[in-house]
Amino acid sequence: MDVQNFLCWRVAPLFLLMTCGLHSMSMHIINEEPVHVIPGSSLVLKARIDQGPLEAVSMVTWGRKPETGSLPVRMTLATCPGRSPQCAGSRPNIHVSVEQQETTLEINGFSRADSGVYAVTVTDHTGANITAYCIVREYEAVHHVTVSINVSHSVLVCGEAWGTEPHFSWLYERAAISQTVGRVSKDGTTLFVMKSPICGHFTCTVSNKLGYSSATYTAAPCETQGRGMTVAVVCLVFVLLVCAGVFAFLLWRKRRHNNRGERLHEHLDDTF
Repeated sequence: MDVQNFLCWRVAPLFLLMTCGLHSMSMHIINEEPVHVIPGSSLVLKARIDQGPLEAVSMVTWGRKPETGSLPVRMTLATCPGRSPQCAGSRPNIHVSVEQQETTLEINGFSRADSGVYAVTVTDHTGANITAYCIVREYEAVHHVTVSINVSHSVLVCGEAWGTEPHFSWLYERAAISQTVGRVSKDGTTLFVMKSPICGHFTCTVSNKLGYSSATYTAAPCETQGRGMTVAVVCLVFVLLVCAGVFAFLLWRKRRHNNRGERLHEHLDDTF
């Protein structure tokens, strides 16, 4: 009798664990968050529903609430009873579908007002709910590009205000950065300048799907430019000196010719 009681106490927990495993349900949104959507395009969110063999979905609900705020109010976007393909959307541009183990929300003509925290809730046959969340934001254009310098470390840093997925690139005197000029960091925001001293024009361009913007840091003129100007000035002075020398020579020659004529005239007068 003691052996039977012992076996019952050992088998009962295993049976409960098996039963719980059959009634476990989980869900997650497949999209990697945050999701950024270009205004005017379509937002598509997909969620996967994993359920046990004894579970049944009685309701799927999609909703949205503001990402910030002390008391965000959740708005219902669409509801789907069970696995019925007939889903009621709150607006004509909202479409929801429920398939075997997946539900999809699509909003056409996305606008800034559609940004927020999206939630999909699945209700099982017992009335229990499980919810998954995803942050959706508007895809922002690039704004206010700036370039700052850390002189002590010979580093230029490119900054951008709030653009989505910014891509950074650098130019030196309108040409790509060479190894003799500097080295760009992996994220593209920082340029480690190898030139010493730092001189010339450094331009940072930030771009994304909606366009680009740029900013330029202008350092002191490089020595090569100064030397070129110096050579030009020296050449000009040399030409002026040569011209002055030639002009002086011509004047001297003319004066000498005049003096020679006067002496000849005086000699003839003395002879007569």
